[in-house]
This record gives sequence, C-alpha cells and structure tokens, in this order.
Amino acid sequence: MEKKLVVLVEDEIDLHDLLRLNLEKAGFRFQAFAEASPFLRFLEKNRVDLIILDLMLPDADGLELCRFLKNKAETKNIPIIMLTAKSAEIDRVLGLEMGADDYISKPFSVRELVARVRAVLRRAEEPAPVFLVGGEIRVDPEKHEVWVGEKKVELTPVEFNLLRILLAKKGWVFSRQRLLDLLWSGEKVVTDRTIDVHISSLRTKLGPAGKYIKNVRGIGYKFDES
Repeated sequence: MEKKLVVLVEDEIDLHDLLRLNLEKAGFRFQAFAEASPFLRFLEKNRVDLIILDLMLPDADGLELCRFLKNKAETKNIPIIMLTAKSAEIDRVLGLEMGADDYISKPFSVRELVARVRAVLRRAEEPAPVFLVGGEIRVDPEKHEVWVGEKKVELTPVEFNLLRILLAKKGWVFSRQRLLDLLWSGEKVVTDRTIDVHISSLRTKLGPAGKYIKNVRGIGYKFDES
C-alpha cells in the first residue's frame, strides 16, 4: 500500500526539515511549500491525503486558501490541519468555519502534530454509516452529500459530521461536550462556543429545515421532527 502524502504549506523553512524527519519516520510521504502558489500548482497534478496549512503565508491568507480548497469539488474532501501562531478563540473558530478539520497552535509538540495527522486521517477513512433521512433532509454519507428537498446543500466537513451525528439518532439529546468528543475524539481543546457556531451555520445552510435541529436549554442539541 502506498504511503499517505502529507503536504505542509508554511513559510518557516526550519519547520520543513523538522516535520519531514518526523512524518517520514512515522510512515508518511512528505512535501513542503513556503508559498501558496507552488502548492496549488502541485495540487493540480498530484493526489494529496492531508494538508497542514499555516494561517499566515507570504502570498495568501491561510483562512481564504482553506475556504477555497473546501469549496472546490476536487479538493473539498482533503483533510486540512490549520497551523497558526495565533491562539485566540476567534482564530480557531474561523478556521473551523472555513472547513478546517483540526488546528494546532505554535509552539507545538511535533509528537502531538504527528498524532493529530494520524487521527484526522483515521476519521477520514472511517466507514460511512447508512443513508440518513429526517424531514426534508437526505444525507448520503458515501457521496458526502446533503439534500434538502431537491436542493443540494454544501456543508463543511465539520457541519456534515455534526448533522450526521444528530440525524443518526433522532430525538437523542447530545451535550456540547459529547459533540466535541464525537467530532474531535478529545484530541483538541475547544469550547462550547465552537459547537454553537457550527450549529448556527448548519441551520442557516439548511434553510427552513434547520428547524429540526433544536436546542435543549442547558444541555445541548437534538434532531427532532416533531
């Protein structure tokens, strides 16, 4: 089996050799770019399994680049880990809103980063659950598609998984902490606010069907057709 290719887009050149050494030792192939432009050219001709993307690049905004990749059919399913020197909650939330699958703040442990890479790839390879339906909403896990009536709805990976979790057990109340654990397997430190932001965005994208995602005061959320 061919080794997974991890690509780093980061202008701190010192990190290139450090991550190359550790990720190749962990069994991955590795490619690094200091700017977005050559990375995008590489992406056009090569299959990439995971991207580690710096928030601040010399020729691009990392958040905008993340959003671009997640909105493009050819690249939307490639997992992205945001790498940033910023640690404010708003930066983390923005990265997740743009579709990032995880984030890690500098300074970081290389050992932790390797663990995050493995965890994100593992989640991406998990078997898809059965086809899910709730109200006007239809979710096709294998194609990673969501439909409301006859309209296809584009969701970020986090929004998609959030809807899938709630829809798979209609009527069950999930606490915010439980949702955090299911979405990120306890591998990252995020706040309840992160879940609220994703729920708000998910409801907006679902339009009137967003009414089925209901808040249970003081506890969390559930999918309820009543």
